[in-house]
Amino acid sequence: MTRPPEESRGEANTGAGAETTATVPVPSAAGGGPVSHAIFRLARLHRMFAGQLLRPIGLHPGQELVMMHLWELGPQRQADLVRLMDSDAATMTRTIRRLEQAGFVRRNPSPTDGRASIIEPTAASQALRRQVEQVWGELESLVTGDMSEEERATALHALESLERNLVREAAAAHGGTDADG
Repeated sequence: MTRPPEESRGEANTGAGAETTATVPVPSAAGGGPVSHAIFRLARLHRMFAGQLLRPIGLHPGQELVMMHLWELGPQRQADLVRLMDSDAATMTRTIRRLEQAGFVRRNPSPTDGRASIIEPTAASQALRRQVEQVWGELESLVTGDMSEEERATALHALESLERNLVREAAAAHGGTDADG
């Protein structure tokens, strides 16, 4: 389907009953990457809404994901959290420091490796868990809107496929193998 030029440039169509298109104008240089630009726009909006929903409970986007892993897996070495989150050490150090200052995690030296820290969720963070789960439910509702279960499944499948493509490329760039086996 060909869209009118004003829509293809990403300008919002705000007429009665009309759907809104891209919130960020699509520059002509991005014409060769419409899916990539759509992912950029979606990620930006998702992070913005996540930030708005997490702020009242004292978290920033990404911190809740660290907490989810700790709640589910229990105490973890900081290096293991870096791998789990596909993060870098400096970012994880800042995240852990902020969570520690907020009273949600405790950092302890590893009993087996003097260079490693074990990060564990505190009792205070356990009360936060229910709120994080509610925030993620609300975020999911905002993202999926009135999509049917079938549309949600199709969207999830497409996103997982895109992720697999990038994981495969990242592995190839680093001389590794596909993460899916």
